[in-house]
Amino acid sequence: MIPHSDIFSISSSKQFEKIALKVFRFQYDNNTVYREFCQHLNVEKQSVKALPQIPFLPIQFFKSHTVVSAKDTVQQTFTSSGTTGISASKHLVTDVTLYEESYRKGFSEFYGNIEDYVILALLPSYLERDGSSLIYMVTDLIAKSNHPDSGFYLHNYDELTQKLIALDQSETNVILIGVTYALLDLMETHQFQLKNTIIMETGGMKGKRKELIREELHELLCQGFGVNAIHSEYGMTELLSQAYSIGNGVFECPPWMQVFIRDTEDALSYIENGKTGGINVIDLANINSCSFIATQDLGKKNPNTTFEVLGRFDNSDIRGCNLMVI
Repeated sequence: MIPHSDIFSISSSKQFEKIALKVFRFQYDNNTVYREFCQHLNVEKQSVKALPQIPFLPIQFFKSHTVVSAKDTVQQTFTSSGTTGISASKHLVTDVTLYEESYRKGFSEFYGNIEDYVILALLPSYLERDGSSLIYMVTDLIAKSNHPDSGFYLHNYDELTQKLIALDQSETNVILIGVTYALLDLMETHQFQLKNTIIMETGGMKGKRKELIREELHELLCQGFGVNAIHSEYGMTELLSQAYSIGNGVFECPPWMQVFIRDTEDALSYIENGKTGGINVIDLANINSCSFIATQDLGKKNPNTTFEVLGRFDNSDIRGCNLMVI
C-alpha cells in the first residue's frame, strides 16, 4: 500500500510519475474493473513504464460498475446529481480521510490558511439532495474556517446580500462559493461592489438557466459583483481532488493531480498543447478507487501545465471510443 504521505508530498514531475506508476500497478492488481479494462485494451501491467502508457478508465464506469481498489468497508458513498433519465455515478470511498486531506491541502495550496476566510456557500441544488462530495467538502471548510459568519444559504438571498455587504465593508476576507445559476440569481437581486470578496463558481446551470460560454458568464458575474475576476473550482463526484482557477478560466492542479488531453477521434492517443480534446485526469488521492479517469469534459492544456475547460462531449461527439465500453 502506498502511504498517504508519499502522495501529498510530491514536489516534482519526476516524483509524480514515479508514484503514479506505483499507483497504477496497485490498482491493476486490486481493482477488478480497472484491470479488466486494461486487459481489454491489451495493456499488461509490466508493459507500462511511463505516464502516457497508463490507460484511463472512462468516467461512465462509475455509473455501471463498482470501482474500488480496496477491500475495506465503504465509509462514504458520493453520488452525482445526474440528469433526468440518466443513472447517477457512485463513488465508493473506503477512506474518507484521503478526501479530507486532499481538499484541505488543495485549498491551502491556492488560498492559504482557511482560518483567514469567511466561507459563504450558495449551493441550493447540491444541498437539496444527498451524497454530494462538494457539500461534504464545503461543510468541512466552513467548520475549519472557525468563523461564526461562515455558513450555507439556500434561497434566503436578502440575508446573504446583507451579510456579504457587511463583511466586505468590514474588510473581512470572504469566499462566496456558488453554483452558477444561483450566483446569477443573487446578483439580479442586488448590484454589488465587493472589494474583499472572492466569487468562486462551481459551474452548472442544473437546467435552471440557459448555458453560457465562460467569457460571457464571467463578464456578467464580474459586473454583478463588482469584482475583477471570477474564481472557479473543477472537481467531480468521481475524483477526490480539485483544480482551481483564480481567473480567466485557467485551472491549475495541486501537485498530486495532473491533466492530459486526449484526441477526440482516437481516445487512446494524446494531442499537443493548445488543441481541444477530451480531459483525462490523474488524481493520486483516488488511490482506493481509480486514479486514472477519462472525463466527458472538453478542454485544452497550456504550455505551463495549466488547462482550460471548454465544454462537454455529448454522446454523439465521442468517437474512437468503441474500445472504451466493456
